[in-house]
Amino acid sequence: MSQPLRIAVPNKGTLADPASQMLTEAGYRERTDTRELVLIDAENDTEFFFLRPRDIAIYVGAGRLDVGITGEDLLLDSGANAVPILQLGFGASTFRFAGRPGTASSVYDLAGCRIATAYPGIVSAHLAARGVKAQVIRLDGAVETAVRLEVADVIADVVSTGTTLRNAGLEVFGDPLLISQAVLVRRTGAPESARVEQLARRLQGVIIARRYVLMDYDIRDDLVEKAVAITPGIESPTVAPLHEQGWSAVRSMVPSHDTNRIMDELWELGARGILVTSIHACRL
Repeated sequence: MSQPLRIAVPNKGTLADPASQMLTEAGYRERTDTRELVLIDAENDTEFFFLRPRDIAIYVGAGRLDVGITGEDLLLDSGANAVPILQLGFGASTFRFAGRPGTASSVYDLAGCRIATAYPGIVSAHLAARGVKAQVIRLDGAVETAVRLEVADVIADVVSTGTTLRNAGLEVFGDPLLISQAVLVRRTGAPESARVEQLARRLQGVIIARRYVLMDYDIRDDLVEKAVAITPGIESPTVAPLHEQGWSAVRSMVPSHDTNRIMDELWELGARGILVTSIHACRL
């Protein structure tokens, strides 16, 4: 009897809820008790292990678990023997350097500086790739006070609006060290697995279903080509004749964020009966 597919899922933090929701939408069993650290999904022959996001890449890289969901930042910082196989589209973050105004303008100004960060692996690799020698100081939690307390000259941290940094008297400089998001990871060099491929297909289906909607509309035959240019779909729209001669029905997948603009363009072209339907799952 084969061993169940073993998946590591974030137990806490910003990745936890989106990861669990995506797995539920992909057809896997939902955890009902957040204190439950191991969940058996017998129907899908799968076991879920709920772990600290920072630890997931380590377990997967060591071959203890088949795959896991974690952040690209955590994967790179861990140095684990694991690689991303699918970007999941949530948990976005941007890593930047910051310091007092005038401290530096680029990474090349940081030679000999002290850099405080909660992600020493990312920072050390970024510096080494550019031949910059600096002291990297690891701190857990908020690092923006490190400059004020004179523990460091600059910091490297996740930046969203920059408000927290400005409140601490700091400003970002240089290019981003990393733009990260949640990823599905597996051990480097792991053999191909049909169940891992199935999991990836299901998750990819959820990603596409979230980004697209189905749009149906009626259009005169002589305007079909112009209408199809507005709604080309992912591969090609479905066009079928209506009972009323001279008219066709068109169905196409369109980006959800463009729905109303596309409906306006179709209406102006002459389309009628325009309907939009959510997609709950798909395979393309």
